[in-house]
Amino acid sequence: MDISSSSINEKKSNDKKLFKNPLLEKLTHTHAAVPISMYLIFGAGLLVYELYYQLVSVGMTILLFFVGLLLFTLVEYVMHRFVFHMSPTTPLKKDITHKFHGVHHHHPKDKSRLAMPPIVSVVLASSFFYLFYLALNDYCYPFTAGFLTGYALYLGVHYMIHAMHPPKNFLKILWIHHSIHHYRDDTKAFGVSSPLWDFVFRTMPD
Repeated sequence: MDISSSSINEKKSNDKKLFKNPLLEKLTHTHAAVPISMYLIFGAGLLVYELYYQLVSVGMTILLFFVGLLLFTLVEYVMHRFVFHMSPTTPLKKDITHKFHGVHHHHPKDKSRLAMPPIVSVVLASSFFYLFYLALNDYCYPFTAGFLTGYALYLGVHYMIHAMHPPKNFLKILWIHHSIHHYRDDTKAFGVSSPLWDFVFRTMPD
């Protein structure tokens, strides 16, 4: 290997690093199965608790679960479009977009960075539950369960899109949709688990 090739490889390796501290850097890597399991277990626990103590009727439980699931798809779209792809007009914004999403666009096949690390997942799940409890009281249990299930489904779809070949069925559209965002036009196709909000907000690719 010549010097120029060695320099390029070193640059690519450094580009993948988010922190100089080895411990912090290690914490940024995780397999998607870890947070997916955490969110599903947490969501299931909320449903079991709510149904056991009959805090909400069964009909309302089902309704709130799917409302929470739908809300997550909107939050996913908004975060992806307006936070992860915000214009890096300041050093802080540039650092945020790179750490949270830019490194994924530079290395889309890096399986260890297709989901948030477990520590961040715990903080997020706890924060969502606290906020929803303040707003909804006991209704937050099925609502949060649906929201976290949506998060788990998003992570699963995102992992499969980047780690597996497209299936030969209707789900193939999700692979194509996300590939357009990564490899053709990153100002379009922000929905990962669903293209619904791309239709609503007119960011569907041509």
